[in-house]
Amino acid sequence: MFEDPLLLARLQFALTAATHYMFVALTLGLAPYILTTQLVATLRGDRSRVTAVRFWGGLYLVNYGMGILSGLVMELQLALNWSGLHEMFGYSFAAPLALETMTAFFVESTFLGLWIFGWNRMGGWAHLACFAVVTATAYASAWWVLVANGFLRNPVGFEVVDGVAHLTDPVSLMTNPAALLAFGHIVTGATLVGALVVAATSAYHLIRRNDPHGIFRRGIRYATLVMCVLPIPVAAFGGVQFGLFGQDPPTSGLTYDAAGIEAVEAANPGGPLLHAANATGDITMMTAWSLMFLLGPVMLLAWPFGGLDRWRWFLVPLVATPFLPYLASVGGWVFRETNRQPWTVVHHLTTADAVTPMPPAMALVSFGFFTVAFAVLAAVTYWLLVRYARRGPEGGPLADPRPPGDPEGPGEPAAPVHTY
Repeated sequence: MFEDPLLLARLQFALTAATHYMFVALTLGLAPYILTTQLVATLRGDRSRVTAVRFWGGLYLVNYGMGILSGLVMELQLALNWSGLHEMFGYSFAAPLALETMTAFFVESTFLGLWIFGWNRMGGWAHLACFAVVTATAYASAWWVLVANGFLRNPVGFEVVDGVAHLTDPVSLMTNPAALLAFGHIVTGATLVGALVVAATSAYHLIRRNDPHGIFRRGIRYATLVMCVLPIPVAAFGGVQFGLFGQDPPTSGLTYDAAGIEAVEAANPGGPLLHAANATGDITMMTAWSLMFLLGPVMLLAWPFGGLDRWRWFLVPLVATPFLPYLASVGGWVFRETNRQPWTVVHHLTTADAVTPMPPAMALVSFGFFTVAFAVLAAVTYWLLVRYARRGPEGGPLADPRPPGDPEGPGEPAAPVHTY
């Protein structure tokens, strides 16, 4: 294993992509809930919901910061380890990634900064509009990444001139079914991630009867509704994609004829490790989804009896439920990516041709560096999220610094606590 640069590059990309997606999924999953809560708070002048926005927004901020760092590291290793991909498809595959970088770093980060430092410095509606832009650009960033990834599975909208692919049809690229279906799957799946993080945090505080603002009673009810509604669309978007796995892309034959494709597949069988990863990803994804599919109705049944607020034996297991959508997401990505092997760009560029030629020692150093870097990022993020989640509304990074005696500061809400 440690003498094969291609295998090391594959493992490195798998680890970095899976870790980075864990941050992305929570960002996409929390943003709509925070936005909706702030909208209701603005409409009603509800201080309890303002406190909720500050609390959940603090968790969002920690996760977002680490997501940016992991994204930078992942793009660096993508450039270093896969030069063959960029040499041939840099003008087509890399175009959506460039747009994603501009969206995330120039628009999303700017308006997130305005939202963070705009508390009590701008009007409520202007402050809300800032986070609306943050939410929209977060989903736009995800869309551009999936356009690039969909191109690898179903390459469209280009022509090859002197061995280099040039983009000729941007509309085909952006309406690629491999991207559209993946986007629906990611959006619904990420919403499950956000809902169960909200449920786990809410359950932790409800066990301790620590909910003076009603934040966690509302949170666990929101999670219940999401878990009852979204598992089916997640499965639907994922299941439709199976039809793409066995199809040749529209551009098949531009660089490989039928005989050439057979030769490539014979020379790149993938090996037992690749097949084992594919099967493990599929099993993990389906098992985690099945458990989530059952969880929603169980939570719904407990609701009318007060179980969502008072049943300690019911709330304790909910603290661990965020692992389910994360396992399903990572398993799904492994299954999706290994299904297009031995190709990096199906029927146009093999994985062996896409990897950067390097000595085994260099590949091992690269693998070790990026693996350690991502392990540290993941560990620090997990520690910070758990720390701030356990502290509650008064101890988060966006907690109101004004004293409880301030009429506009934190404390018991002036209006009754609303619940769904």
